Amino acid sequence: MARWLAEENYPATRALDLDQPFEVGGYVATLWESASEREEYASVAQVADLIKRLHQLDAPSSLSLPNHEPFDKLDAQLGNLHNIDPVDADFLHARIDNLRSRYEMLDFVLRPGAIHGDANVGNVILDRHRTPLLIDLDSFAVGPREWDLVQTALFYERFGWHTEEEYRQFVEVYGWDIMSWPGYPVLADYREVAMTLWLARKAGTDERAAAEVRKRVAAIRTGGDRRDWAPF
Repeated sequence: MARWLAEENYPATRALDLDQPFEVGGYVATLWESASEREEYASVAQVADLIKRLHQLDAPSSLSLPNHEPFDKLDAQLGNLHNIDPVDADFLHARIDNLRSRYEMLDFVLRPGAIHGDANVGNVILDRHRTPLLIDLDSFAVGPREWDLVQTALFYERFGWHTEEEYRQFVEVYGWDIMSWPGYPVLADYREVAMTLWLARKAGTDERAAAEVRKRVAAIRTGGDRRDWAPF
């Protein structure tokens, strides 16, 4: 993915021009160009610009990108539910089944194609020249482009992590508001469950994570406020 994006002159993290990956001490390693000496994230408008530019590209078939199968990822993490209260685990199981049924009924409106799969402000950094770069390329797939827009909308609408002005700029730059689409609540609900299920893997050994999972499940179950969800 990194090499294809480089060929397209698309601003993303760059893999070093080596024969890689390679194995070191039983681990598989890759080497990447340093982007900056400090950790600094792009603006929401810059995130929208990179997503828009990505969605204008057509990935070659030689990349052999997988199809985006969101519920395969959830199913692979169901074992994490053993770390949480059984009642909460049963609720999340039922929630996933409900989401699966709702998802199958969706009518996506954007042209499908290559998607980042985890596009949000946390995955766009500024390099040492303050150019925004897309990072974390491991979730790339072929699927509905709506998936690359939902997290920014969710972070604004439910979590309050983005301001109204930031989200307005995001919509203006990208050119379409996913919240105007009837399927938005389904993708947003999925993301909430995915974020909670991922955190549940830590709940068995980390009481702070366990408390956060309990809080999130309670909010999803009751329709409560999500603005006190702590980022992990």
